Amino acid sequence: MPERSSQQAIIHARLPIVALFLIILAAMLIVHLANFQFFPRSVRQELERIGSSITNTTLRIPAERGMIYDRDGEPLTFNILQYRLGVSPNLVFDAETLMKQLSVILDMDEVELYFKLTSDNVWEFVAGPISAEQGQAVAALGDISLGLEEIPKRFYPQGSLAAHAIGIVLDDGLIGTLGVEGAYNSTLAGRVMDLSVSNVPFSLPEDRPAEQRGQDIVLTLDRDVQFWMEAELEQAVKENGAFRGSIIVMDPRNGEVLALANYPSFDPNRFLEITDPNLLVNPAVQETFEPGSLVQALTAAAALESGAITEQWSYNDIGVIEIGGREFRNRYFRSHGAVDIAGVLSKSLHVGSATMALEMGEEAFYNGLRSFGLGQATGVGLFNEELGELRLRGDTGWSESVFGLNTYGQGMEVTPMQIITAFATIANDGVMRQPHIVRQVIGEDGAIDARLSTVRRVLSTETARFVKDLLVRTVREGAPEAYMPNYTVAGKPGTAQINTAIGFEAGPNSSIVSFIGFLPADEPEVVAMVKLDRPDDFFGFEVAAPVFRRIADRLVILLEIPDDAAQRALHAVEASLRATPAEQE
Repeated sequence: MPERSSQQAIIHARLPIVALFLIILAAMLIVHLANFQFFPRSVRQELERIGSSITNTTLRIPAERGMIYDRDGEPLTFNILQYRLGVSPNLVFDAETLMKQLSVILDMDEVELYFKLTSDNVWEFVAGPISAEQGQAVAALGDISLGLEEIPKRFYPQGSLAAHAIGIVLDDGLIGTLGVEGAYNSTLAGRVMDLSVSNVPFSLPEDRPAEQRGQDIVLTLDRDVQFWMEAELEQAVKENGAFRGSIIVMDPRNGEVLALANYPSFDPNRFLEITDPNLLVNPAVQETFEPGSLVQALTAAAALESGAITEQWSYNDIGVIEIGGREFRNRYFRSHGAVDIAGVLSKSLHVGSATMALEMGEEAFYNGLRSFGLGQATGVGLFNEELGELRLRGDTGWSESVFGLNTYGQGMEVTPMQIITAFATIANDGVMRQPHIVRQVIGEDGAIDARLSTVRRVLSTETARFVKDLLVRTVREGAPEAYMPNYTVAGKPGTAQINTAIGFEAGPNSSIVSFIGFLPADEPEVVAMVKLDRPDDFFGFEVAAPVFRRIADRLVILLEIPDDAAQRALHAVEASLRATPAEQE
């Protein structure tokens, strides 16, 4: 008995220890269970993501893209809806019947459809893009195994008209590129939504949140002017055996671009079929060229504005001048004796423009060209605009001989938009207006008009008007092919040899020719540029000037520009209305 009592005493003594151990063990189990029920936030989010990926699919839904219109409200774009069709084969109840139904709707081979409907894959792509009508017919079948994904598509009702100015849209309607579609993509695209869609066929659909539609854009382009400029450009390129060409039409008073044509062009509805990627480059703003003798007008204007020369300036032309150890000669190596500023421009004398630049000085010359906007983006509102190249002292590749080339537009790179903006500045009495192609943006809060914006005053009114008179003489004496009997035209032809790594090209089709003109010269309402690459003939006055004359004949009708006689009569009426009663008597 004493031994048994001793064992019981030991058990009673150890029992609290065992109980404490069990309590601690139970507490630990409870803590672990709690941790299992309440994961750390990061773990819980990861598990939810895995679960959601099994039962849901995230679709990126673009908002309805804003429309683009011409200046008169004519639509240049539309949005249409297409679909991408898929199937969950394990949910197909009657493959043979569904095969026949889809074959009729989609005009697809029945055998191909049957293999897709009976595939072992969880999801099988069937067809796409398919039209809205086909998508609606598929949806009407009410088959839970079929899934339709919306694909927004941009449609251009005018076809190739203004293709480079309008642009295209990629990536199922999400990304605009080229032209206005690219430059104003964020404005047109609106807000993209990520929508979670259940993969469980019997789950209740979620309400789709409202899409935020993109804003509409009204362009400065005139559809009728654009059409005729493209027609004239195509004819000019083909008649002159040119590689390609561009025409830009602008209102110098406000900087509005009325037409921007390139040839060859493309149909934005079929851009995926294009085999030449160069067609998707806008030469008017995305490619540069050496403007040649067009720059002589800017050289003369800068020299006059700086005070280096006067309106009565002249020099003795001996046909050659040396700058930086290099000789520069006139066309056909001719000398012309005593020549004034008008003679330099009408005869496109290299020696004359170099002489004016030397008298002005290197710094004033380059300051003058930069004030005209050369070597800088114009900010016209088109995708990926090039800056051009105007090298200064200290830049790689610059030398005094390059300075000599620059005085008549060689050895520099400009875009057509830059050089026409410079001439529009002269036309507008020396005030540079901000060139722009967007006239209005229309959103939920109404329309916002593009404000008339002045970049800077480049020339005094007096200098600009004198240069305009010089350009009138240039047309009459140096480019009569651009002359119009009822309108006073001011303009300048340009010819540039094509520069390569081993020097200037020679022979046929080795030049870029151009002509920029504006009218009526006293109060210009329109300025237009013609540029042709590698035509059969060499000079701008014989190739580009006649094309300018043809488009100017169109423009005065389309834009209802009164001729000189009507202008004089209008001014006489205005003067009589302003006159006092005593003056009228």
